[in-house]
Amino acid sequence: MKKDDREFLFRLLDTPSPTGFEMRGQQVWADWIKQYAPDVTCDAYGSTWATLPGKSKRVIMLEAHADEIGYMIKHIDSNGFIRIDRVGGSDAATARGRRLIFLGDKGSVSGIVGNTAIHLRRDELVAEKSPAVHDLWVDVGASNKSEVTALGLRVGHPAVYQDGPMELAHKRLIGRALDNRIGSYIIAQVMRRLATEKKKPAFTVICLNAVQEEIGGNGAMMATYRIKPDLCVCLDVTHATDTPGIDANKFGYIKLGGGPTVSHGTANHPLLVQRLIDTAAKAKIPLQHEASSRFTGTDTDKIFHSREGIPSALVSLPLRCMHSVVETAHLDDVQHTIDLLSTLVLSIGEKEEFRHSLK
Repeated sequence: MKKDDREFLFRLLDTPSPTGFEMRGQQVWADWIKQYAPDVTCDAYGSTWATLPGKSKRVIMLEAHADEIGYMIKHIDSNGFIRIDRVGGSDAATARGRRLIFLGDKGSVSGIVGNTAIHLRRDELVAEKSPAVHDLWVDVGASNKSEVTALGLRVGHPAVYQDGPMELAHKRLIGRALDNRIGSYIIAQVMRRLATEKKKPAFTVICLNAVQEEIGGNGAMMATYRIKPDLCVCLDVTHATDTPGIDANKFGYIKLGGGPTVSHGTANHPLLVQRLIDTAAKAKIPLQHEASSRFTGTDTDKIFHSREGIPSALVSLPLRCMHSVVETAHLDDVQHTIDLLSTLVLSIGEKEEFRHSLK
């Protein structure tokens, strides 16, 4: 990974963007991608997209989501301790003893999720259960409620973990918010490659960085209705199941470093899926397969049935330890995903249709 690409990725991952409060991260993304796209805009709720004109006005949309899981202030007690609620699928079982950063009216405020020492819990350890989210308490250094208010905090302010990205050996990248700002990074890199290619894509390309995926795909649904794409490839993360304690019989087998996955079933149009498979084979890009017999659990579910239906497919990046501060991706998978999406877009002809028809 080149130095400027790494700096962009790390800045994107570092910028707090909890669901419903994504605009800090959206600005980072927009500032970078506007170098390669003549038009960058956002809608009322903050979903942001970049447009690269093709040979025709037909549109292929590449979509990722910008938001990350986090917490929100639910209550501030008289002693200055803060109680929190989930924003998205935050795991209360891993929260104790972690650092948070709140996005308050006067700027960022640091805090810690309290943890009672093991010495004082020893008698209860055998029967101890994971805490409920309302059991967690946060200390921002205040002695009473007034001191919390003086920091610019109130009920409703969001928070994310402070843990930032870092690289491990053998091309592993870890951190919070890889789900799915690694996807935001990938579609931005695809836009750059397409913008600098000698060959102009047949379709106009729109890269959509949608808000509010973690609570149901609201941003993707709103933006898709407005953009009206002819085709869509969604990019998200998927569970790498090659770690201890995960049963491939229940969850399938996905290997970190084995290449991106393509999903089959439900929202995924068979003709577009087959094109992805053929593209990967021709370009010698490793590709793994997933089944989504009922739903994908991604923005694809909100996009494919927009208006009269949009032929869509889901490509996913394998990720270990999802919804934690040590989400783990492989940089080879990142590069292979950029290669796959870029090659796919350039392979599509101006008059091609990905629609079923009767003989």
